[in-house]
Amino acid sequence: MEGETFLWLIRHAPVDGVKGTIHAPDAPADLGDHAQLEALRQSLPRDAASYASPSRRTVETARALGLDPTLVSEFREQDFGDWTGHRHDELAATGGEAYAQFWSDPAHGRPPGGESFEDQVARVRVGLSRIGAGSATLVVHSGTIRAALCIALDLTPQAALRFVVDPLSLTRIDRLASGWRVVSVNQRVS
Repeated sequence: MEGETFLWLIRHAPVDGVKGTIHAPDAPADLGDHAQLEALRQSLPRDAASYASPSRRTVETARALGLDPTLVSEFREQDFGDWTGHRHDELAATGGEAYAQFWSDPAHGRPPGGESFEDQVARVRVGLSRIGAGSATLVVHSGTIRAALCIALDLTPQAALRFVVDPLSLTRIDRLASGWRVVSVNQRVS
């Protein structure tokens, strides 16, 4: 790909729903932190291309930031299949061996009917390859940002899962002619 790409990755606002739940793509965002949204909006590059996962919470966050993003399906969150809509404590109590086994190797394990984090990394790689030179803002999920960091730093999927990515945080990475550069991770803009 010609030229350098400068990426501003923003994790969506918190989900407006029960904490500890594996939320479905249609879960809404809690956009009540107006000060943080405004600080983020002010820190984003002007005239950058904007992209988002097609999930409701990412689209709502992007619009609250004044963006009109192109929706990229490769940037959606990891698919937790049959576990979507359930709480982790409920699954730990009733999920049996499959739930326990998944957490023994979360980078490679697949929930019933879902995908592994390793699968998500491969998907995000395809999405990133479609972003051209210049500045781009991506409003996405914590898993998507971890996948991008996995790619940028040439990490194993297991190692990339160690990153903390908070709601409404900013992660900056650049794709240069010589390779990737990480500028910041999980930054709280104020």
